[in-house]
Amino acid sequence: MASKQILIVEDDSTIVELLMIHLHDLGCEVTTASSGHQGLTAAKSKPFDLIILDLMLPGLSGMEVCRKIRQTDRQTPVMMLTARSEEIDKVMGLETGADDYLTKPFSIREFIARVKVIFRRSEDHQIVESASSASVLSYGDLKIDVDKRKVTLNNVRIELSPKEFDLITLLASNPGKSYSRKNLLNLIWGYDFEGYEHTVNSHINRLRSKIEGDVANPKYILTTWGVGYRFNEDL
Repeated sequence: MASKQILIVEDDSTIVELLMIHLHDLGCEVTTASSGHQGLTAAKSKPFDLIILDLMLPGLSGMEVCRKIRQTDRQTPVMMLTARSEEIDKVMGLETGADDYLTKPFSIREFIARVKVIFRRSEDHQIVESASSASVLSYGDLKIDVDKRKVTLNNVRIELSPKEFDLITLLASNPGKSYSRKNLLNLIWGYDFEGYEHTVNSHINRLRSKIEGDVANPKYILTTWGVGYRFNEDL
């Protein structure tokens, strides 16, 4: 595995040392920060291949750090670590822009496995790009430039989060094909977050609010009742 730049934002020195040992074994170079403010500064200092972010931090919370990172950086994968296991925390973490969520205490084997999956997804860029052989998907006034990760509507660029872009590209690459919420969780988030299908609903709702003229009567992203969602094949 090629050397990766990792940022760990965690105030528990024991956990930091443990993660560093195993990440070094993967050939990674590790930068550490012990507070939210330090982590945010470090995240902006140089590109990272993965940010491992504790939720409960001195100063800024991990949730706030993630939000601020996502204001300017929509691509760097973020893995949340936390001792809190409530469902709302997991959902909020994912919807804030985290790519994965691991609750303490966790297995190092599971941690490493998830890190490898994130690396593989980042390297291959095949979450949705491989779903389409076309570099630009065009449906009337809606255009999706897969290579540039750019969506325009009536020639105006629409700002989408990474997951929103992945969702619309996957759906638009397969018009008429219905995807269940669980399918979309697996394909876009990369894991089977059992019970968190409403995370998909939240992203679809935000996506619709950005591209649909009438959210109540969507033109592009349709609901397949009892199944999930599909892209309109009749455009």
